[in-house]
Amino acid sequence: MTSRHILVVDDEPDIRSLVQEILEDEGYTVTTADGGEAARKARRARRPDLILLDIWMEGTDGITLLREWSEKGGLPCPVVMMSGHGTVETAVEATRLGAYDFIEKPISLAKLLLTVERAFESDRLQRENVDLREHAQPVVEPQGKSAVMTQLREQAKKLAQHNSWVLISGEAGAGKGTFARYIHDQSARRDGPFVEIAVGSISEENSAAELFGSEEGEAVHYGRLEQANGGTLSIGDIADMDLQTQARLLSVFQTHSFTRLGGSEDVEVDLRVIATTQRNLEDEVAAGRFRDDLFYHLNVVPLHIPALREHADDVHELLDYYIDYLVTHERLSYRHFSVAAQNRLRNYDWPGNIRELKNLVQRLLILGTGEEIEAAEVEQAISTQPVTGDSGAPALPYDLPLREAREKFEHDYLLHQLTEVGGSVGKLAKRVEMERTHLYRKLRALGIDHKKG
Repeated sequence: MTSRHILVVDDEPDIRSLVQEILEDEGYTVTTADGGEAARKARRARRPDLILLDIWMEGTDGITLLREWSEKGGLPCPVVMMSGHGTVETAVEATRLGAYDFIEKPISLAKLLLTVERAFESDRLQRENVDLREHAQPVVEPQGKSAVMTQLREQAKKLAQHNSWVLISGEAGAGKGTFARYIHDQSARRDGPFVEIAVGSISEENSAAELFGSEEGEAVHYGRLEQANGGTLSIGDIADMDLQTQARLLSVFQTHSFTRLGGSEDVEVDLRVIATTQRNLEDEVAAGRFRDDLFYHLNVVPLHIPALREHADDVHELLDYYIDYLVTHERLSYRHFSVAAQNRLRNYDWPGNIRELKNLVQRLLILGTGEEIEAAEVEQAISTQPVTGDSGAPALPYDLPLREAREKFEHDYLLHQLTEVGGSVGKLAKRVEMERTHLYRKLRALGIDHKKG
C-alpha cells in the first residue's frame, strides 16, 4: 500500500529539510515546495493526503494559498498551518477557510508528529461519517451462517490477500457492495480509503470527470481514482461504463497512471479496483458493449454472489440483524417475527434479495403495530406485483392515514420499478419521469437503499 503523502510548503530551506527528514523517518512520503507557485505545481502533480503550510512566505502567503484552494474546488485534504508569529486574525481566517490546526515555530518534534497523526485520524473519521450518512452501509461482514456464505467469506478473505483487480457479479441487492467493502477491510489496504462510484448513477458525459478528475486553470478537481490512491476504488454497475472510459480505465491498470481531463501531466496512482456487475459481461463483450481486454483483466479473480433464494437458511439471521440495526441506529420500535412469518419469508423468492429484505424489515417496523409480526402482515408486505381489485385498478391501503398510505404506495411503486430496471437509478429516473436529484431525495426519504448492489 502507498504510504501517506504529505506536502510541506515553506520558504525556509532548513525547516523544509528538517520536517521532511522527520516525516520520512516515520514512513511518510514527503514532497516539498518553497513557495506558492511550487505548491500549486506539486498539488497538481499528485494529490496530497496532508499539507503543512507556512503562513508567512515571500510572494504568495499561506493564507492566500489556503483561500485559493478552498474557493477552487475545496481543500483536498487536512491543512495544518505553520507560523512563528501568527495573530488572532490570521488564526480565525485560516480556521474559516478550513485549516485543521496550527504548529508554532520553532517546531517541536513531538508536537509535529502528534498533530499529523491526529489530522489523519480526524480525516479518516470524517470520511467514515460521510460514508455512513450517504450510503447507510450497516454490514461490515457479510451476514449468514449457511455453507454458501461461509465459503464466500473464506473466498473473499483469500482474494483480499492479493492486489489483483476483482470482478464481483450477482443480482441487484444480493450484497455485491458489502463484499467489496469486506475485501477491502480484510486486505493490507484496510487503512487506506475505500471510495465508491456507481456508473449507473452518473451521466455518460460526467463519468470520465468523476473517475479521472479535471483541471481548469488553477482549479484542480480530484477524481475518484486519486481519492482512492493507496486504497480501494469500488466501481458499481461497470457494465454501464461507456467504451471510451473503459479504455482509459484499462490504461490505468497497465500503466498505474492517468491524465486528468484538461490536464497534460501523468498522475501516478497505486490502488485496487473492485468492479461489480449484475449483467453477464461475457454477453456484453459479445455484443460489443464492453471491451474484452478490460474484461479479461477484471475476470482474473471473479467472485459471484448468489441470490438470497439460493441461501434461504440465512433469512432468519438477516431478519434478526436488520431488526437490531434499525432499532439501534434509527430508533424504530422493536418488533419480532412469529415462527409462521419467518417460515413464510424463508420460502419467499426475494426478487430484490438482501436489499429487499432490509427494506421490508424497515417498512414493517415503521408501519406495523404490536410487538409480533404475524404471517398475514408479512404476506401483505411481500407482494411484489400490484394487487388489483375487481375493476383491474391497483388496490390501495385504504385502512391507513393518507400520509402513510401515500408513502407506502410510493415506496412499493419505486421499489418495484427499481427492481424492474435492475437497480439503475438512471434508468429508474427515465421510467418514472422524475428529475434524478429529486429521485435520490425521494428514495432516501422512503428508506430505499439503491446504492448497494
